[in-house]
Amino acid sequence: MSRQEQRAVPLRQIFRLHPGPRSGSEPQAGRHAGEATRPGHGRTADPAAGHAPAPEGSGRPGPERGPVARLWAAGRLSMTVLLDDKEPLYTLLPRTRPPARPDTAPPGALALSRFAVIRWHGDAFVIESPRAWCDVRLRDPALLGVLTGARERGRDGLPDAVVERLGRDLWWAGLAVPPADDTEGTEPSLRQWAPHELWFHSRTRMSGRQPDEGFGKTDWARGAFAPLPARRPSFPGPGIGLCRPDLGLLRTTDPSLTTVMETRRTIRAHDDASPLTHDQLGEFLFRCCRNRWKAELHGVEYVSRPYPAGGSGYELEIYPVVANVAGLAPALYHYDPQDHRLERVCGRTPDVRRLLALAARLADQERPPQVLLVVAARFGRLMWSYQGMPYALIMKHTGVLFQTMYTVATAMGLAPCALGTGDSDAFARATGLDPYAEASVGEFMLGSRPTTGSM
Repeated sequence: MSRQEQRAVPLRQIFRLHPGPRSGSEPQAGRHAGEATRPGHGRTADPAAGHAPAPEGSGRPGPERGPVARLWAAGRLSMTVLLDDKEPLYTLLPRTRPPARPDTAPPGALALSRFAVIRWHGDAFVIESPRAWCDVRLRDPALLGVLTGARERGRDGLPDAVVERLGRDLWWAGLAVPPADDTEGTEPSLRQWAPHELWFHSRTRMSGRQPDEGFGKTDWARGAFAPLPARRPSFPGPGIGLCRPDLGLLRTTDPSLTTVMETRRTIRAHDDASPLTHDQLGEFLFRCCRNRWKAELHGVEYVSRPYPAGGSGYELEIYPVVANVAGLAPALYHYDPQDHRLERVCGRTPDVRRLLALAARLADQERPPQVLLVVAARFGRLMWSYQGMPYALIMKHTGVLFQTMYTVATAMGLAPCALGTGDSDAFARATGLDPYAEASVGEFMLGSRPTTGSM
């Protein structure tokens, strides 16, 4: 195909209303009711208003006035690019209001943004980025070669006009950047973000979402999967009863809330000569995370614990890794919040020792903590009913639980220390749990407070 023929390639655009930016419906070739098409390089006329098509650099791929332009400016239309009247090449699915299209072409070659992700969704590849105002759905697999730089020019059946148009649209969308523009790597506000962290932040907030995208408490699994019970199945190991404190007495003898809040400190060192006791561990768990009541509503079980949780789902489970507790054998246990008891999971296996050793290293201590409380989440307790945000909610619940643990430990005169991370793989091996169903999401050290001022 000659260069003159390449330039004459007729590209068409189809606009369609879409209830959400990830709607599964895609336009097919030809004209459809409610669509506006016109031959040319990205020019579209409004069939309702009858205005002339907008110029390429106008910032709108449709007319300046009329319902199509207004809907596009509001982010309520998808835009599909076709070659002649063939199958669609790709579709832009807005997540928010589209910005003005750049008046100039990209400065040279383009590369995907470091925040961009390509994944298979439904029947097409989708390019997404938390920095982009739209997703791009690739309907022609040959376009992947354009993205990866592996395109064999002249052999993939793609005219140069298509490649040029895709590049301009990806640049416009914020999914592609010129290699010479290292803003994402040098601008502090962008360089500080790892791609997965910006993705997590962006996709667990309401920004740029549409009503049909599935976000929040939707009960999406109702009728398809049974909800998880509030109480996880017991481990086969023997149960060990725990101390139940007298809450009435504690109401009169505990330090005041203000005293506890103002004296709270992170204390990493423990007094191994006078370690935490079995009764102290029991009182701590009772005050922090026991089930106060359990109820069922519309086939779903709910519980109440001393700390708050969204939807009363209470997906968090506590696994004490005991290294040095008076009256309790070293082992990995599970805390049963319903019967207030410990269930032995396993002994001090290599993976259990790994959990303790890592905690000591993270806390910059030579000896392991007397108790490492591994916080795990039964994901299905929240993911059965929530979409788009349940893991973010789990992180919030973990933080609330940590604050409760700090408060109770301070009131009891113990040494509390929350850790920033842990080894979920070692926990999965030690417990034998399916990490996609239940996995560790937080770690908290607990022990007796040293007599010196060690922190």
